[in-house]
Amino acid sequence: MQLIHTIAELREALSQYRHPAVVPTMGNLHAGHLALVRQAKPLGDVTISTIFVNRLQFAPHEDFDTYPRTLEADCEHLEAAGCDIVFAPKESELYPQAQTFKVHPPTELADILEGHFRPGFFIGVCTVVMKLLAVTQARTALFGKKDYQQLMVIRNMVKQFALPIDVIGGETQRNEAGLALSSRNGYLTPAQREEALLLSRTLRYIVDTVRQGETDLARLEQEGMQTLRAAGWLPDYVAVRRQSDLQTPLAGDAKVVLAAARLGTTRLIDNMEI
Repeated sequence: MQLIHTIAELREALSQYRHPAVVPTMGNLHAGHLALVRQAKPLGDVTISTIFVNRLQFAPHEDFDTYPRTLEADCEHLEAAGCDIVFAPKESELYPQAQTFKVHPPTELADILEGHFRPGFFIGVCTVVMKLLAVTQARTALFGKKDYQQLMVIRNMVKQFALPIDVIGGETQRNEAGLALSSRNGYLTPAQREEALLLSRTLRYIVDTVRQGETDLARLEQEGMQTLRAAGWLPDYVAVRRQSDLQTPLAGDAKVVLAAARLGTTRLIDNMEI
């Protein structure tokens, strides 16, 4: 496995390949990331994982400076998972000058849910992903479904720009108790890890109730919010939306329930398709 830090070196390494499969990450990898790498292996002639903590998607009060950076351990895990190239640029390499050209996704998709509570977040995500897709010459790119809205935004961005890239979603990976794997789970205390299961259990209840025929989605959303508040969480949203565009679903639409809530100082997100 090669560890590469510059765009020039990456392009040289990729010159012999025609179909790179790319898994973009911010590092501090867990089993969910590695599952994406294994999923990517048969989809291209070279498998690349990018590791870059992207300042553009962090608000000033968020955890950019403290976000865990664990490159050595990440590389060991990636090599074991069969990754061929790790591209881990410094900020000065990917942004050698102020990134004044940015990708602005449509407000109806990017300013709801996560975008409502993290203004500008998806501008930062789209801008860095567009740049990473360009420098890796990706033909297939894999993103986890745990960041469901991010997957929808990127999928639509690639489609609208007519990029020759297949965007594939990997299923959310969970621990044995059902907690969605996340790099930010490392912020949780052992006791909070047990408490964190309430988020997936709340989503599971909504999924099961809708499948049993419940149509009052607004009531279920409010019930989910109240369940989390009653347990001491600070929920941002619990929402049942249409899978394709995250708008209010109509009868017969494929649905997804999404939630974001703060447990102590840690903000967790999760979702389940219905």
